[in-house]
Amino acid sequence: MGKFEKQAQELLDAIGGKENISAVTHCATRMRFVLNDDAKADKKRIENISTTKGMFTNAGQFQVIIGNDVATFYNDFSAVSGIEGVSKEAAKSAAKSNQNVIQKLVGTLSEIFTPLLPAIIVGGLILGFRNILEGVQIQALGQVVEDGVKKVTSEGVPVWNTITQVSPFWNGVNSFLWLPGEAIFHFLPVGIAWSVTRKMGTTQILGIVLGITLVSPQLLNAYAVNSTSAAEIAKNWSWNFGFFTMDKIGYQAQVIPAMAAGFLLAYLEKFFRKHIPEAVSMIFVPLFALIPTIIASHAIIGPIGWKIGQGISFVVNTGLTSSLSWLFGGIFGILYAPLVITGLHHTTLAIDAQLIADYGSTNLWPLIDLSNIAQGASVLAIYLLHKKNKKEAEISVPATISAWLGVTEPAMFGINLKYLQPFIAAMIGSGVAGMVSTLMGVRANAIGVGGLPGILAIRGEDMLKFILPMVIAIIVPIVLTFFFRQAGIFNKNDLVGAGDVNYTSDSATLEGAQNIAKTEISKGTLVNVTSPLAGEVRELATATDPVFSQGLMGQGVVIEPSEGLLTAPFDGVVSAFFPTKHAIGLISDAGTEILIHIGMDTVKLDGKGFEAFVQQGDQVKQGQKLLTFDIDLIKGQGLIVETPVIVTNQDIFQPDVVGQIPRYIKSGEQLLTATKI
Repeated sequence: MGKFEKQAQELLDAIGGKENISAVTHCATRMRFVLNDDAKADKKRIENISTTKGMFTNAGQFQVIIGNDVATFYNDFSAVSGIEGVSKEAAKSAAKSNQNVIQKLVGTLSEIFTPLLPAIIVGGLILGFRNILEGVQIQALGQVVEDGVKKVTSEGVPVWNTITQVSPFWNGVNSFLWLPGEAIFHFLPVGIAWSVTRKMGTTQILGIVLGITLVSPQLLNAYAVNSTSAAEIAKNWSWNFGFFTMDKIGYQAQVIPAMAAGFLLAYLEKFFRKHIPEAVSMIFVPLFALIPTIIASHAIIGPIGWKIGQGISFVVNTGLTSSLSWLFGGIFGILYAPLVITGLHHTTLAIDAQLIADYGSTNLWPLIDLSNIAQGASVLAIYLLHKKNKKEAEISVPATISAWLGVTEPAMFGINLKYLQPFIAAMIGSGVAGMVSTLMGVRANAIGVGGLPGILAIRGEDMLKFILPMVIAIIVPIVLTFFFRQAGIFNKNDLVGAGDVNYTSDSATLEGAQNIAKTEISKGTLVNVTSPLAGEVRELATATDPVFSQGLMGQGVVIEPSEGLLTAPFDGVVSAFFPTKHAIGLISDAGTEILIHIGMDTVKLDGKGFEAFVQQGDQVKQGQKLLTFDIDLIKGQGLIVETPVIVTNQDIFQPDVVGQIPRYIKSGEQLLTATKI
């Protein structure tokens, strides 16, 4: 029997069975399904599967987060379902049948721009650094640099100059850095045309050649078009074919003309490959595909694409500079994080690039940067709320750093969506910061690294102004996360089973206890949790089952029992007691929820070796006998007897271990404290 065979069968049933699966594959952490009918997937059942850490739908794929054991889970799933997996590319292809036109468009944009991101981000850093060199004023004693030579103006008179004006070295560095900056942004159409042919599976070198013909030095640079008269263009910058002329205009930094030309090239190449004999295809396919595309690019596609791109950037720029700019900025700031979840955020790359090409800067990218900062701030708030939770710190601290360096997925999917409160807080904080940024007229020279380093991409004159929105994007989400937690607003607290535990406590007793915890018990109330077992107590992170060790169910400890007697850790009620008797849920009179899970995989014993002395719904007193279990029998079946004791409603009660661990503890000795937050 496979390690995850039981959970794999549960997942198969929950997603609608074998007949509902069109294709399945996996990546580093997720099972990726293409379902015939997404509505047949029972998300509540999937959440309750022990190995499942979350789910979402993106690009036509229903993705179930498993974690590091996804490869093993995938093998067990294939075994129980009888479905052979497919390659990731095949799964993407199958997923497209489930996508509407907008989803397909977004997916295409994503596949085109994703390979270009490393260069675009580096370019943003370079331009940001040049902003500092050219924009930051420092005091000097009458010394300036002109043409790389230091000159003295008024000896001994303090003046303010930029770094490039004061230092020949940094002036040279600034000049040198224009080389890679120009290569990345001015010649962006080369990268776009290449990426289109790569995505379409056609000849990539032809895409590169096409891109070069759009930015060749023989053409009038796109940045000089507006300052060049129509008469001069007609006289000096046009091809004359006798019966018609064609402007010799370049498309530096233009997005839509390059994409449209790339797609035309790809489709022509595919067409001619089908109709030209293979013996001469090497000669005629590139010729018949490339030359007509170049002509069409300069005669039709380029001019029309340029106008479309200018129209889009004009609408966005107008919205962000109009009298209602604050509203536009606020709405975009709120909605950007949900766009990331759906994948629609990839469309903003093209818009940003077009804004930079048309206006020399973008007022959209600063809003994106603020959203990243806000998501990181919310994760930081969760860390501060659970700062004694070492295991969660291992997730939240890297997620915060990642978000503040521009990658928000770990923060959103790992923490914020899990608790919901921080996600909503980040959206609101991003919206407020976006309003302020837009009202202040902050613009970026480039698409930079999202997060805190993003300030380097902001225009020199706007850098100091951008600090205020950044501070807002940090403070507001933190404050709101604390407020939502205390007020119980936007609380996502699903009591989902771990390991072989699979239940949702919805009894009147549980609801009453939760209401007491939220309303009648004052903040700071301390609940003492005594040890229900005698044995060695260790950190929860040492538990064998990753669902417990990673704190996915809650926080607490794990106990290696020395005797098979389980007693009540406090006065309260038995909220859940499984028929197999291997796991029990308790709620204290103050509302603290405890789960005690005796052994790992002990559900297989079907109650053998266990004897219960209470039932679900019974009131219990601290120290009261709850059940006994046969340690030797459990070990004799090859099973582990270690027992997690965890607080499952850690959003309401902060658990803290009492004393040093590991250590031996007696039944009834104080084990944990749970503080109302």
